[in-house]
Amino acid sequence: MRLLFLAVLRPHTGNAITAERLRDHLEAAGHMCILRDAFDFESPSDIAALIAAENLEAALALHLYRGGRLLQGHGIPFGVIFGGTDLNEDANHKEKNEVMGKVLEEARFAVAFTEAMKDTAQMQWPHATGKIFVQSQGIATIPNVNFNWNTFLQQSEIDQNADNLYVFLVICGLRPVKDPLYLVDAFSEWHQEEPNVYMMIVGPEVDPAFTREVKDRVRRAAGVRLIREMCQEDLHAVVKSCFALVNSSVSEGMSAAILEIYLRISSYECVHVSVWAHVQVNAVAGEDQKGASRYSGAGIASGCKPPKAMDLEVPVLARNIPGNSAVVEHEVTGLLFTTPQEFIQLAKRLVSDPVLEKEIVTNGREYVRTYHSWQVERDTYQRLVGKLEASLED
Repeated sequence: MRLLFLAVLRPHTGNAITAERLRDHLEAAGHMCILRDAFDFESPSDIAALIAAENLEAALALHLYRGGRLLQGHGIPFGVIFGGTDLNEDANHKEKNEVMGKVLEEARFAVAFTEAMKDTAQMQWPHATGKIFVQSQGIATIPNVNFNWNTFLQQSEIDQNADNLYVFLVICGLRPVKDPLYLVDAFSEWHQEEPNVYMMIVGPEVDPAFTREVKDRVRRAAGVRLIREMCQEDLHAVVKSCFALVNSSVSEGMSAAILEIYLRISSYECVHVSVWAHVQVNAVAGEDQKGASRYSGAGIASGCKPPKAMDLEVPVLARNIPGNSAVVEHEVTGLLFTTPQEFIQLAKRLVSDPVLEKEIVTNGREYVRTYHSWQVERDTYQRLVGKLEASLED
C-alpha cells in the first residue's frame, strides 16, 4: 500500500525521530511510506495534489492538529497519532479543538502514548471513544563509539580535571514548551556555592526569538553553558557519560528520551534528549574505566544510554507534568519535582544516596523492558495500518 505519513520533521526533535522509527515499522510490513513535513503544506488542497501525483492510498498523521487536519476530505482512509501539544495545548483553543474533533470523526483510528492521554482525548471528544488505542513508544539507542567525552568537556570550557566534577546537561530544542531556562537560575546559585557543578544546554535553535533569550540568560548565568545541536549518535554518546536525566518541559506527550535513559544500550534507536548528568571523574571501586574518567552523577534529561560495553546507571529527574508522571513514578522509577528549588534538593539527595540511585535505575530499566517494547510497537502500528488497507478492499 502507498501510504502518506505527515509529521513535524524539525531535525533532532522527538516527533521527527518518532516518525522515522514508525516509517521503518511500516516499510518493514511491505508498505511504501512517503514521510513528509506537515509544515510544507498550507492547506488540504496541497495534500490533494500530492495524493494524486503519488497515487497514495491511505495516510497517517503524527499530531492531530498540525498533520491530521490536512488529511480531511480526500477520500482515503487515515489514522492519527497524538503528539502531546495537540492534547496539552491546542485542545484549549476553541477553533483548534473543533478542527481536531472533526479529524477524529473521519479518522479510522487514533493512537495515544499513555492511558492518561487517551482519557484526556475521550473527555475532549467523546465521539472518538472506541477508536483510540494506547501504544507506548518503543525504545532503543545507538551512540557514537568514537565520541570523546574529555574533548567535549574541554570545548565546553569545563575543567574535566577537577575532582568530583558534576556536569548537568539539558538537551532539547530551544523553544518555550521545552523550558530549558526553568532551572538555570537555581542551578547557577548552586554553582556559585559549589563551583564543581555545571549545567550544559544542548539542542537545535528551533524558535529564533526564544533562542536569543536563552543565549542572553546563559551568557549571564555562572556555571551554565549553551552548546550547539548535535546528531543523535553524539547525543547518545554524551548521555553515556552522564549519571541522570532531567526533563524540565512544560508539556510532553511521552518523553521517549526518559525511557531510553533506563536502558542499557544493546539495541538500536535514537530519541530527542533533555539531560542532566553528574560526572564523577574518579574511578568507581571495583569497575574498570578507559581514559581518565568514570562517570556518575545527577541531573536533567530525556536521553539515551551508553554502549553495551558500558553499564552506566542513569536515574531520572523530571518535572511533574502529565507526560512525565506517566513514565516516572516518584521514588520508584525516578524523581519528580515541581519547582527549581525542589529539583536542587532532589539532585543533591540523589548525588549523596547511591542506594536510592541504584533502586531507581533498576526499577526504571525493568519498567521500560516490560512496557516499552520496540517489537510490540512495531506489531501495533503494522496491525493498525492493516485496518486502513483492509478498508480499501471493502
